[in-house]
Amino acid sequence: MASTPDLSALQRPSGAFAMLAIDQRESMRAMFADTQAEPVSDRQLVDFKLEALRHLTPHASAVLIDRPFGWQPALEAGVVAQGCGLIAAADEFHASADEIVADAGLDDLVVPEAVKAQGAQALKLLVVWRPDGNPEKRIALVDEFVARCRRAGLISLIEPVSRKPLDGRPHDLHDGILAAARELGNRGQDIYKAEVPLHAAGDEAEVRRRCAELTEAIASPWVVLSSGVAPDRFPTAVEWACREGAQGFLAGRAVWKETIGAPDMAEALRTTAVDRLKRLCETVDRAVG
Repeated sequence: MASTPDLSALQRPSGAFAMLAIDQRESMRAMFADTQAEPVSDRQLVDFKLEALRHLTPHASAVLIDRPFGWQPALEAGVVAQGCGLIAAADEFHASADEIVADAGLDDLVVPEAVKAQGAQALKLLVVWRPDGNPEKRIALVDEFVARCRRAGLISLIEPVSRKPLDGRPHDLHDGILAAARELGNRGQDIYKAEVPLHAAGDEAEVRRRCAELTEAIASPWVVLSSGVAPDRFPTAVEWACREGAQGFLAGRAVWKETIGAPDMAEALRTTAVDRLKRLCETVDRAVG
């Protein structure tokens, strides 16, 4: 069995993770659709991803890229900065009538050995956690993913996300963040990606208490994602999480979402988005390093 690569391939010199996510698919299409009348083409998604990668990867310790709209175009265009680690999204998303990502599974078109040969250091898997879902199925999915990564000598990164029950029972999505960590945080993964408790909208002490509970539940380094957190609030959320045991972030929306629909998106990425990412890097260096 191949040994797991050193996590430093994804870290800043401080040891903190400052990782950029650009693997959004239909959710990114929806973001564009909110800003324009005409249909959002696949080419539009690809072009935005390439522009974002060109401007942002010089400042990120690693970047997460999807297969459908990002991976091959990014490699062919050479837009990922040298020294920025490569993470391939190994998941495929399934929509429902009211959720863009209602479920997720392994994308068999993402072959671990093949993406490693192209330069990937890690793979990521999103796991939809619902209180009325099948825990055995979720655990089996994560275990298979971790095993694939180990066989290929790739870092495994799992991303459980809390979602509403399908049977209509009352449920607190934020309680699901911790429940997911307790169920899936000890499956041998190398990195765990978690939602920010309360989306950082609550009292600092309560958010930090919940972050500390995540640290206790997760048997690996863990980082936060930015979905659900107001972009201007995310640096504070990252600092609170890191003070309680997180080791950084893997985030996209908090960095680049507000550039979508800008009159000059390339300029917005070069200025606004880069400034946001630099601030987040300074935050994790201070809180983790």
